[in-house]
Amino acid sequence: MPERTRPCRFTVRLPAALGATAIVIALAGCGKTAPEQQSAGGGVETVVVHTGAAGTAATATRNTTRLGGSDAVADAAAVARAAYPGLTASTRPQAVVIADAHDWPAALAASALASAPLGAPLLYSEGSSLPQASTQALHALAPTGSSTLGGVQMLLLGSSAQAPSGYRARASAAGDPYSLAVSVAKLLAIARGTSPRQVIVVNIDGPPALAMPAAGLAAQSGAPILFVTSSDVPAATAGELEDLGRPTIYTVGSTAISEGVLTELARYGAIKRAEVSQGEDATPAGNAIAVSRFADGSFGWGVRESGHGLAFANATRPFDAPAAAILSATGDYAPLLLLEDATGVPSPLSHYLSDIQPAAPHSQPVKGVYNHGWLIGDERAISATTQAELDAMLQIVPQSTPSGESSSLPVE
Repeated sequence: MPERTRPCRFTVRLPAALGATAIVIALAGCGKTAPEQQSAGGGVETVVVHTGAAGTAATATRNTTRLGGSDAVADAAAVARAAYPGLTASTRPQAVVIADAHDWPAALAASALASAPLGAPLLYSEGSSLPQASTQALHALAPTGSSTLGGVQMLLLGSSAQAPSGYRARASAAGDPYSLAVSVAKLLAIARGTSPRQVIVVNIDGPPALAMPAAGLAAQSGAPILFVTSSDVPAATAGELEDLGRPTIYTVGSTAISEGVLTELARYGAIKRAEVSQGEDATPAGNAIAVSRFADGSFGWGVRESGHGLAFANATRPFDAPAAAILSATGDYAPLLLLEDATGVPSPLSHYLSDIQPAAPHSQPVKGVYNHGWLIGDERAISATTQAELDAMLQIVPQSTPSGESSSLPVE
């Protein structure tokens, strides 16, 4: 695609929370030698003209905002700083969770700590060190300390990283993922002052892409995530379920859980499956849609209509799900939806977004409801063209009149 230089006609400066320096978003075409881009909806151009520290960036269209960078470390830092700018006392978290960027079970279990009342965002460590993006985010967030956890500002889950000087930390370093997940459930109980009555169960041996939506669901609902294997219910998980006294057990990615394991789980509580309906595509994309649609009373999103935030991640980058979990517990409480590669919107997701696309009332669009998409990662995770396609799918559209004619709202 040819490049050209355009004059800057309009820019918006986002808060410093999205980078060490301000990030400028060009909405009408601005920048040096920027590639021309056009959305499927027609005419929306998206150009990053400045990136923040440590490789993070933010790119905005009418209905989407991209957060993150080339890996989960950058993605978690960008998401945390968007959720908690740290510029006022009310925009600082109580605590921050640190998990190793190579420990999938710990990262996934940590997602539940994003729920109320703790509301802890996740940052990633690399072995015993905190990468630059995580360190910068931690200092910018300036966690206040959780009164229910003794003033703790950092929760280290399976991470060997050391807390920087001046930070009060609490470490959970269980020897196996099942015990670590139980320790998170107990932390939640302490923070809330009551034990959970609902838990989420996933198969830790199954495809990570099928477990990814559990991160957002745990953050939104406050239900801790517990792990089973392909063949049994580990002792630590069984013991926690026994202690909780027959909680409701919600399974995510239930196609990866054997009937034998489900039968064993039923000894400890009623099982509810958040799974694809008959005839739907049982892919990572379809599974995430099923979780977004699922509701059991007050549990779950039940997103079957317009007017929601939605988070989009690449199914091949599982650590982006815990990184994005705080977006499911604050702001517009976005469920996680999955793309299966960087280019193109999977057919099940395209149909789902069409089902929930907003329609403008006959009076005027300002009285309508709107969808907004958070895109996690750089263009290697979700391409710029795919972002433009998603933008068009989230855009409010004219509503037909009773006679079948469109309202006066101009079509884009």
